[in-house]
Amino acid sequence: MSSSTQQSQASMLAAAVPVVSVRGLVKNYGDVQALRGVDFDVPAGSVLGFLGPNGAGKTTAIKILCGYLAADAGSVSVCGLDVATHALEVKRRIGYLPENNPVYTDMRVEDFLRFAARARGLSAAAVRNGIDRVIVQTGLAEVYRRYVGQCSKGFRQRVGLAQALIHDPELLVLDEPTNGLDPLQVVEMRALIRELGLTKTVIITSHVLPEIEALADNVVLIHRGKKIADGPLATIAADFSGGLPVRFSVSCSASQFEQLLATLPAQVVENRRAAFAAAMPNVHAAVVEVDGPSGVAALAEAAHASGYPLLELTPLGGSLEALFQSLRFGGEG
Repeated sequence: MSSSTQQSQASMLAAAVPVVSVRGLVKNYGDVQALRGVDFDVPAGSVLGFLGPNGAGKTTAIKILCGYLAADAGSVSVCGLDVATHALEVKRRIGYLPENNPVYTDMRVEDFLRFAARARGLSAAAVRNGIDRVIVQTGLAEVYRRYVGQCSKGFRQRVGLAQALIHDPELLVLDEPTNGLDPLQVVEMRALIRELGLTKTVIITSHVLPEIEALADNVVLIHRGKKIADGPLATIAADFSGGLPVRFSVSCSASQFEQLLATLPAQVVENRRAAFAAAMPNVHAAVVEVDGPSGVAALAEAAHASGYPLLELTPLGGSLEALFQSLRFGGEG
């Protein structure tokens, strides 16, 4: 066998081995079961959305994966290394941005990044190169010499992301990376993550549905410590498909809207009238379930026949919002 063939086979084998492999993960806090036998893999070069309601167990799983918390049972490997027995080596391969982004606000951005690089054990040359690289990657040039505490929340998140990238890790783990950002900052952070996903394996935890839809190749869905779905979004949505959720809104009075809901050829999933009451008292919305595309057409016809102006009619099939509706999450885990 030629050396080129052997190298090609070795490359294919390496690509087939997941960067992260989680098996039977269990963690309890007293009587609270935070994780109950969670399994999932993260292939190399992919972006995984780790999704669930607040309190579902996402952060606990991430802390175990990153070596900051010990599991009660099960195993986690990163790049083929067991987290429990090779914790330091695993941490060298992971860049971690925690949910609360613990940066030192009394340090300048450049000094904080230098501190983070030295804490990672980088050589003097690697520190310089790492700082130059992450400043460009995360767009920190304009605040490079500011104190971290003088930066906006968006730039502080970028600083946190920069420290996670300073050692050029194979795996990037982002726990609620856009939490607390304003809409423009959210867009900017998503663009950064999307670009990083071209060269890194990335895990993003979130309870924000559009976030995962915008960024993730695959989704792991957990609820109350248990995995309930794993795979591409389209596949998961198909597995849980029942009726097709549709969001629609009309302009009418509150009583007229209630009467309209009672006559629609659909099952009401969520009445969103209250959300519109203050700003737009004559605009009412709901999410209803219909039987496929023909049901959408029947819904449109019924709304038109009512005589009320139809403002929106949006099928939600294939989206995570629709998936959450079909799963009927009743609260936080």
